Amino acid sequence: MNQLITAAAVAAGLVLIAGPFLIPALHKLKFGQSIREEGPKSHQAKSGTPTMGGLMIIPAITVATLVAAPHSAEVLLALFIMLGHFALGFLDDYIKVVKKRNLGLKARQKLLGQTAIAIVTMAIGTKCLGIDTTVWVPVLDTAIDIGWGYFALVLFVLVGTSNAVNLTDGLDGLASGAVAIAMSSYAVICVRTGHDGLALFCAATVSACIAFLRFNLHPAKVFMGDTGSLALGGAVAAAGILTHTEVLLAIVGFVFVCEALSVIIQVISFKTTGKRVFRMSPIHHHFELGGWKETKVVLVFWCAGLIVSVIALSML
Repeated sequence: MNQLITAAAVAAGLVLIAGPFLIPALHKLKFGQSIREEGPKSHQAKSGTPTMGGLMIIPAITVATLVAAPHSAEVLLALFIMLGHFALGFLDDYIKVVKKRNLGLKARQKLLGQTAIAIVTMAIGTKCLGIDTTVWVPVLDTAIDIGWGYFALVLFVLVGTSNAVNLTDGLDGLASGAVAIAMSSYAVICVRTGHDGLALFCAATVSACIAFLRFNLHPAKVFMGDTGSLALGGAVAAAGILTHTEVLLAIVGFVFVCEALSVIIQVISFKTTGKRVFRMSPIHHHFELGGWKETKVVLVFWCAGLIVSVIALSML
């Protein structure tokens, strides 16, 4: 318990200390967010708000974890997964914000980086942590050996989760709160399944995200950017993979799943029929354009995250 408190306190403290220094620095460097013209008109007022706020979240999680947790292969691998996505997100933001190239990293460049992370994860996971190729199915409470398919599953979880959290980061506080809720569930899962070091990593992530809300709640003073969202998505994916609860992750991260699916459905529908299923995707914009205030959308999505987290924990 003392270690959990230490991890949470260090992570939150570092974020709260860094904010007042980093945000003015991002302003001075003109690292402002560009708002899509096709997005909700109310979001145009956010143009110029500093981005790359992940620079205060991810280092805080890293330091807090290293301070509080044992430097085991599992903990270090979780940090590697998160920091690998942090590097990809930072490059993406740097290209978009500093180099003024709207698209940032190309999709294949991101996928190449994530594939490299997945290969290292599987190599260390199988050789050092004893992770096998079985998948636990919560509802059936049974494990199914999928053989080499498990390698594809790990890549899918890493790519899918990191990109889904990235898509969720479209409203003030939405992604920060949703990740905090999901990782709270994983902190409990880790404690109940004996992954004590990983529990400290999860606790640090929860605390850092909650502290970040001090600057990211509506109206946001800073956005986390891809620097934060891709890395936090990597952290959530790491928790799911290293606890061997990849299927349960889809329930814990139901909000992220819905965000990603809404984009996929919208693209397929528009390309095949010329019609849109949603007013706008990701789905949080659909509700905004339906008349919901931004703060209401965020609160409802947080509540949905809490509900599915309780459901997921009841399946253990």
